[in-house]
Amino acid sequence: MSEKPTSFSIKNWSHNDQPREKLRDKGKEFLSDAELVAILIGSGNREESAVDLSKRILAYVDNNLNTLGKLTIKQLMQFKGIGEAKAITIAAALELGRRRKLGDVKRQDKIVSSKSVFDIMQPILGELPHEEFWILYLNNSNKVIQRSQLSKGGITGTLVDVRLVLKNALEVGATALILCHNHPSGTLKPSKADRDITQKLKNAGYSLDIKILDHLIVTEHAYFSFADEGIL
Repeated sequence: MSEKPTSFSIKNWSHNDQPREKLRDKGKEFLSDAELVAILIGSGNREESAVDLSKRILAYVDNNLNTLGKLTIKQLMQFKGIGEAKAITIAAALELGRRRKLGDVKRQDKIVSSKSVFDIMQPILGELPHEEFWILYLNNSNKVIQRSQLSKGGITGTLVDVRLVLKNALEVGATALILCHNHPSGTLKPSKADRDITQKLKNAGYSLDIKILDHLIVTEHAYFSFADEGIL
């Protein structure tokens, strides 16, 4: 029986099996997720190739690239063959992908539905491990003038500075606001605090003719719209 190879570096593979060459010759769309990750890490370990190691890493996150992007450097380094440099490379590549997605939605700044809001805010809030509360300031054409983080780490009535919110709305010329926050737990049910904040800002804006058009609760894959549900 021949000895098991001691190196699974991509450069030692046959030409047809090398993902770098496959990407160059055929195009990036022809590579699997595992092959793309394999290009990032370059080599596997003494027991498995870079592609096999990448498949094992992806299987750990149920082949979900969003979940892979949430793994810490320390968690990635738990896989044999993934040192600090490779873990950092994976994390950096996935962060670039997240930012690319965010760049795409920045150009889609006109609000035509609750889905429009979700498309804008999901890349910002959808994958966070903590709560953040944001406000979209809109003009008469329902275009986003400004996005502003109101609080981070939790939502309570004491964290809402209504005067500051309305002052900023007047300064940027906003005629409407959309409230948005995330639930890291994944639940889409609004809490009493969520409802209270919405009503507080709605009442405060009324005298200044600044409308609250919606309040969205955002999770990784879905959202809850106060306006769509008729509870605004």
